[in-house]
Amino acid sequence: MCNLYRMTKSFDEVANLFGRHSEAGSNFAAEIYPGYVGLVVTSDAVRTMTWGFPLAMKSKKTGQALKPKPVNNAREDKLGTAFWRDSFAKRRCVIPLTAWAEAEGEKGCMTRTWYSLAEHDLFAAAGVWRPTAEWGDAYSMVMVDGCEQMSDVHDRMPTIVHREDRAQWTRGTWEEALHLCQVCADPLSIDRTPETWFKAPKSWRLSKAALTAQGACRWR
Repeated sequence: MCNLYRMTKSFDEVANLFGRHSEAGSNFAAEIYPGYVGLVVTSDAVRTMTWGFPLAMKSKKTGQALKPKPVNNAREDKLGTAFWRDSFAKRRCVIPLTAWAEAEGEKGCMTRTWYSLAEHDLFAAAGVWRPTAEWGDAYSMVMVDGCEQMSDVHDRMPTIVHREDRAQWTRGTWEEALHLCQVCADPLSIDRTPETWFKAPKSWRLSKAALTAQGACRWR
């Protein structure tokens, strides 16, 4: 599943490329993680939203409410379930991105492998969105089976929506949109980097458990 992606274009660039009105919104980072603000394109505008639908969590020890968990991926075979059904039927969007990342390597020493569409510096993934009491409007990325090029790293990947199919995804019927949830046939560009998958903040101090799990890997 995708838990990190890049979007390096500006609000106005995306609005022009997607032929949408650009609504005023907050800033967004070039690298977007679950719970971060990202850019989405709805049927009529380019907007910022939080990546991930809030899922209520409770402490197993005390039963008290915890901070909600952002559910940032929606499997295409689960879109008819109660958690996703209303959003898929009424509020579909596309998510502009320049690349997405997967973790590769041994546990504790995983690095970032970036995937993008060859010869495309901007493309779109399928998404759904809904208003939430916790974070305002929030979106999630729709996942399908991974293509052969990334089969050695992960078995799922974002649903790629091509330019000619964007209107069908955002405005089409349930059946028309579901038909677009296909394994990507386009060639991918793959960038295997030495970057550690998890980057510790500068102020973070490694615990004994973290050091043990990380083993011989070097924190950057």
